[in-house]
Amino acid sequence: MAGSAGAREFSVDDAVDPESPLSERDQQMLSLERSWWKYAGAKEQAIRDLFGLSATSYYQILNALIDTEEALAHDPMLVKRLRRLRTTRQRARTARRMGTDA
Repeated sequence: MAGSAGAREFSVDDAVDPESPLSERDQQMLSLERSWWKYAGAKEQAIRDLFGLSATSYYQILNALIDTEEALAHDPMLVKRLRRLRTTRQRARTARRMGTDA
């Protein structure tokens, strides 16, 4: 049993609620964001394996997704956290461009 938790592969198949207004893929993306860190391997590899997307494409879709009311209703705490992280990163990038500290 030792090391078995680290060896598990990430699965988002059980993350789908048929009653949700979100698509299966959108629900799976939120599931990945909720718990990817619990599993072995790089997140970028999980993105490629699960969704067949580059990390850039994945994050573009995710950013649009977290701006929707449906995503907020589906998982409010996660979506608010992801929005907050995005805002923090945007402010840091802007500060670097302006030559000031964030």
